[in-house]
Amino acid sequence: DIHAIAHAVDVHYDHLRTLAADFTETFRGMGMDRTESGALWLKKSGKMRWEYRSPQEKLFLDDGKIAWFYVPGEGRVRKTSMQKLEDLRSPLAFLLGKTRLEKELRGLSLASDVPPITQGNIVLRGVPGGLGIQASEVLLEITPDSHISRIEIEGVDGAVTEYRFSNQREDITLPDDRFRFVPPPGIEVVEGDLGQ
Repeated sequence: DIHAIAHAVDVHYDHLRTLAADFTETFRGMGMDRTESGALWLKKSGKMRWEYRSPQEKLFLDDGKIAWFYVPGEGRVRKTSMQKLEDLRSPLAFLLGKTRLEKELRGLSLASDVPPITQGNIVLRGVPGGLGIQASEVLLEITPDSHISRIEIEGVDGAVTEYRFSNQREDITLPDDRFRFVPPPGIEVVEGDLGQ
């Protein structure tokens, strides 16, 4: 029952205040095949911190109003308002938001043609509506206990970005300082598109 599964996922994440996980991000498209990994922290409402650790250190941080993207050694940091952000990481904020999968993903259905990474999980497919991204399809891999272990986003250009989550820790203490970015001295702040 897709409705029951989606509702169980909604209830699970709506009750969380914080979420931490390790992630692996894979991008395939436009002649590229790139895999990165690191750690992720989410906090209500709308706060995210992605620390990329391999193969290169970089930071994507969203304090709920402003998003920052910083690569140590680049000499500049990019900054944009959340209203203008069209970034594939932004849908993950809905994990800790008051939202409904069936509202965010139109035509939510079982993706029976897509095998789950982990046996016993199920994969759902939907078309993103109000997520603010240029995507034609989203796949969600759901565990038996209603966790999202994988999100795969297919862009309108055919490129595919996949996030896999492991070592998920829920409702841990996360100070707001974790989601605050202060540009290092001498670093230029560039406003506008994050340009990744």
